[in-house]
Amino acid sequence: RPQRGATNGLRRSPITRAKAGTARTDGRVSAIALTSQRLLEGIGAWGSLAPFAQPIRHIRVAEAGTPYFLHYDAREVGGEPFGFMVENRILRRELGRRIERAGGIALFAPAKIETLERGPFGVEGRLADGRRIRAMLAVAADGAGSRTRGQAGIGTARAGYGQTAIVCTVRHERAHESIAHELFHPAGPFAILPMQGNRSAIVWSERREAAPHFAGLDEDDFAEELTRRAGDFLGRMRLDSPRWTYPLSVQFAHRMVAERLVLAGDAAHALHPVAGQGLNMGLRDAAALTDVLAEAKGLGLDLGSAQVLENYGRWRRFDNALMLAMTDGLVRLFSNDIEPLRQLRGLGLSAVNRVAPLRRLFARHAMGVVGDLPRLMRG
Repeated sequence: RPQRGATNGLRRSPITRAKAGTARTDGRVSAIALTSQRLLEGIGAWGSLAPFAQPIRHIRVAEAGTPYFLHYDAREVGGEPFGFMVENRILRRELGRRIERAGGIALFAPAKIETLERGPFGVEGRLADGRRIRAMLAVAADGAGSRTRGQAGIGTARAGYGQTAIVCTVRHERAHESIAHELFHPAGPFAILPMQGNRSAIVWSERREAAPHFAGLDEDDFAEELTRRAGDFLGRMRLDSPRWTYPLSVQFAHRMVAERLVLAGDAAHALHPVAGQGLNMGLRDAAALTDVLAEAKGLGLDLGSAQVLENYGRWRRFDNALMLAMTDGLVRLFSNDIEPLRQLRGLGLSAVNRVAPLRRLFARHAMGVVGDLPRLMRG
């Protein structure tokens, strides 16, 4: 039986296929917004992550091949970093270790749920090794292809972009000065994200049919193509990792709750990496659910009741839909070479850059400090 933990007096039993504290390398990095960093600090995980985190103090958005740009400076909005870049493998490893050290958590790893039975009085999960776990509520955070979501009969709206992300890490001659760059090319966004040392993560969105050619170039030709797209402001680039490719799409679950079940993270929403908000949306889900369940427990309510779960669903539905609409709109607006649109886009970037109050508002959005924040994200 899961043990009672200290946090809110709630019993938790995470189930994951991967062994806790281990993580494979897949090339991906995450932009952890300031509010997400506060959450990680609040649960005692940031101390072990901080040595691997690179602060983002500037964000520069530009239409490639034009003089138009938008520049955010953290000093204009209080001086704290917009966020931090951390490799996903390190994030998973350190969070896994934090769970292992935490008291009151019955961790099942590696493990796999074969069936999940939900009823009026609770849920029961049967693991592949025959063990059974009973609870008042199940949280499906099992990714964009969530089996749990499918078994609950929750459908999704999904659309492709015709783009593939080419992901890698590079070393460069000049310092990145803690600037995250987002360059919009007709084929798709091209992100250069600062990492520790003279290194940056590359997230290159390319037309699906052309991506295999570019991903398969030899190292010298690939580095030359990177410089052609990024410019030479970082000096000579060279690969510092293998290259990975990922197809890009947007997906949104029709609903976030079912009987004794809630969706969180990519199981509820998956989006284009253009704004680096995927992980942050998932962490907001987790923080909001924590608030809802803690309040319900304080009132003596059934944690898996429809009344409690709808509070979570309403809270997160609008925020998630707004972020998906924003990122989807950005990709579709900028991923083309229509000359009148190019001019309008450039003028729009330039106009926002000149209006300080509007620029600061967008900068605060990038930090994640706008909207109805869960308590763990307020610091």
